[in-house]
Amino acid sequence: MGKEEKEVFLDNAFVEKLMENEAMEQLMEQGAAFRELMAYCRCAIMEVETKFNVLNTEFSLKYDRNPIETIKSRLKSPESIIEKLHRKNIPLNIRMVEEQISDIAGIRVICAFPEDIYEISDCFLKQDDIRLLKMKDYIKEPKPNGYRSLHLIVETPIYLHDRKRLMKVEVQLRTIAMDFWASLEHRIYYKKGQDNVELRKELMECAQISASLDFRMQEIRRQIDLE
Repeated sequence: MGKEEKEVFLDNAFVEKLMENEAMEQLMEQGAAFRELMAYCRCAIMEVETKFNVLNTEFSLKYDRNPIETIKSRLKSPESIIEKLHRKNIPLNIRMVEEQISDIAGIRVICAFPEDIYEISDCFLKQDDIRLLKMKDYIKEPKPNGYRSLHLIVETPIYLHDRKRLMKVEVQLRTIAMDFWASLEHRIYYKKGQDNVELRKELMECAQISASLDFRMQEIRRQIDLE
């Protein structure tokens, strides 16, 4: 990279950082409303997490098995919210944040087998206070890089002292193998090899091996259940 190119790169980086700081300041100016929204998102996470824990307990009692291995939750950071608003060209105010960003509250449900994903998600979506807004099935149709998961955007009520409030939550359902691959792919690809064609090919092959393992283990379980 020549000197002139390097200076342009540094100037662009400086401008981006400045914009980010100004955006953060704008968001913080709406501090009370922003803190309230984030608190309600945390409440929505607790509501959805409880629903999955109850389903897992019921399956354990009724069928002597736990379809859910682990449940992880996360609340999107202010920096990530700003980045998404900027990328989608959405005005930076709390009303637009709540209306346009559906994954501030996130739950990841890790299951043992692919069929558990569909069974537990069906049970979850049949609950009368859960409304499905969007579904993306990356298990049946994986992303080009090999990523597999079932994504749901749902709306669920939280019950406050004086009213009910509807909140959006993103739910990702994966097997252990899917989650392992996605975690390592993110570390390797985004930090080391975005332009490495051979690495992308290797990661795709690993995704295919992971998918094959999932369905082979599922078939073994079915055979054992028939005995």
